[in-house]
Amino acid sequence: MNLLRTTVALSAIFAAGAAFAQDATGITVWADANRQPAVEAFIAAHPEVPVNLVVDDGSSGASGTFQTKISLADQAGEGWPDVVFSTQNNDAAWATKETNGVQAFAQVLNEGFLGEEFLKGFTPGALDPVTVDGKVYGLRNDLAPVLFWYNKTLLDGFGYAAPTTWEEYQALGDKLAADHKGYFLGGIGDAFEGPYIYYWSGQAPIFQLEGDAFKSNTTDANSVKVSNLIDHMVANKSLTLDSVFGASFVATAANLVAIPGPAWYAGALFQNPGGVNAKAGDWVAAPPLHWKDGEKVTGNVGGGVWYASSHSANPEAIKTFLQFIVSDPKVAGTGGLPAYQAAADAWLDGQVASGFYAGDFKAAINTAASSVWNGWGYPNFSPETAWAKIITPGLVAGKTMKDLSADWQQEMKNEAQVVGYTVE
Repeated sequence: MNLLRTTVALSAIFAAGAAFAQDATGITVWADANRQPAVEAFIAAHPEVPVNLVVDDGSSGASGTFQTKISLADQAGEGWPDVVFSTQNNDAAWATKETNGVQAFAQVLNEGFLGEEFLKGFTPGALDPVTVDGKVYGLRNDLAPVLFWYNKTLLDGFGYAAPTTWEEYQALGDKLAADHKGYFLGGIGDAFEGPYIYYWSGQAPIFQLEGDAFKSNTTDANSVKVSNLIDHMVANKSLTLDSVFGASFVATAANLVAIPGPAWYAGALFQNPGGVNAKAGDWVAAPPLHWKDGEKVTGNVGGGVWYASSHSANPEAIKTFLQFIVSDPKVAGTGGLPAYQAAADAWLDGQVASGFYAGDFKAAINTAASSVWNGWGYPNFSPETAWAKIITPGLVAGKTMKDLSADWQQEMKNEAQVVGYTVE
């Protein structure tokens, strides 16, 4: 019988003072519910490796679960997990550093721990966010480049062409507002949407890192263009303030004409009965939007990372787990575009073969994956917390991005100072 113990309330475990003892034969894995089926697939495929699965939130919404719990284990001198999945790409900023005399949590993976040929199998650039001074500290689960999704059936019915630039996207919003009230082009109600989908894709330098210096400029020309676009489209109601996975958004999903969003929208939004639950053949995955006079770049929304513990008593079991979880074509990516190239190819071929999406799905995804703007930073905090604190309630109260941008910038700078960055 395989050993699988699932604990949902991770915080309750540590609050009660409990700790997981290191096991020389098995491993303890922290992962979110979305990754649970993949972990269970590993257990079925490798019964020789006992797995203690602890289900947490994967640090979603920049909750900081991963860092908080590791800090508690560091203080206790025990209780470290062997493997952790995090939805945040910026954990390498802290997990690679010694803290209060305790060695860095993250294991270096490219200096003999994992084979060079295996690591070369990742899509070029996939491991950049988790590489520090040439050392690879984590394995990307999936790639999450932002592309443009549109309902071809609706657009054709309205007689509109699909936009290819942000300017055309805004103009489409004006047409819908004037002639098709109630139809809309996405949402801005989640803390991840504004920073990653709009500002990152729009080359807005609001979240940059140079060495130990954090920079944020909401008055830059590109930042202002993004803010004006959001304000314009919120005002004419072509952008909703509802959460993209909330009940209000889902209830009006039949009126969703198009939406910029990550590759993982394929399964999480469009082919999800709890999301848009789109009809086969209606939707197209198109290349990312860009400014008419700008570079053809895009943003990125998560993707998730698997980290191995430098404290583990069973590195061989970790190696077996990591290689399976990111490269096995049946589980890699867990619903999104796998970061491992061979698994990505299989995922793309499967999507194309399904016939669910109209258009050239594979070409659009590949274009987006190779176009992520490299001007974004990965410091030890997320822009989502400042967005949730300043922007979300401000927009709901009727304020605009123009009203709120200075306070948002200051809040990000405050957070940067708290965690030790120099602020310019």
